[in-house]
Amino acid sequence: MAKLKEAIKAIGYQNAGTVEFLMDEKGDLYFIEVNARIQVEHPVTELVTGIDLVREQIRIADGAPLGMAQKDIVIQGHAIECRINAEHPETFLPRPGRIADYHPPGGLGVRVDSGLYTGYVIPPYYDSMVAKLIVNGTTRNECLMRLRRSLEEFVIGGIDTTIPLHQRIIGQPSFIDGDYDIHWLEKLVGFKK
Repeated sequence: MAKLKEAIKAIGYQNAGTVEFLMDEKGDLYFIEVNARIQVEHPVTELVTGIDLVREQIRIADGAPLGMAQKDIVIQGHAIECRINAEHPETFLPRPGRIADYHPPGGLGVRVDSGLYTGYVIPPYYDSMVAKLIVNGTTRNECLMRLRRSLEEFVIGGIDTTIPLHQRIIGQPSFIDGDYDIHWLEKLVGFKK
C-alpha cells in the first residue's frame, strides 16, 4: 500500500480516483487497477461518509485543495447500489426501446439517479445502464429492507430490465447474510458451476 501511495504521489495525481483491490480469505490485498475518475458507485461512498465526491472533484479541478484529510472521514451506516440496465434479466442481452411507463421509488434512504421518463427511447449504441438505485440505512438489514421495497416499487415499462435479477439476488440467504465472494453471482446465474 505504501508503494502505491508513493507511485500516485510521484505522478502528481490530484483528483477523484479509485484504487481497486481484491482481498483473499487471509486478508491479503491484491492490486487490480487505478481508475482515475469518479466511479459509478460514488453515491455509496457519499451516503456512508457524508462527502459530496463530485463537488470535491470539481473543487480540486478548479485548483482548490482537498477539503479534508483521511482522519476526517468517518464511515457511518450502510449503503447498497443496484445498476438498473436495459437488459434481459437472464440472458443479459441489451434491450433498447421506448419507455412506456416510468415510476421510480422514493422515500427515506432511497436515491435514484436516472434520466429516464415515459416516452424516452433508449438507443442501442451506449452502455445499457439506465438508472442507479441507491439505498442507505443504519444497518445492512435496514438497507436490504429498503432495497426490497424500492425494487418492488420501481416501474420501467416497455423494456426488459435487470430489476428482476436484483430482486432474485437480494432474496438469496447467502446475500442476506453477506456470505458471498467474487464468483457468487456467476454461480447464481449459471455461468459457473
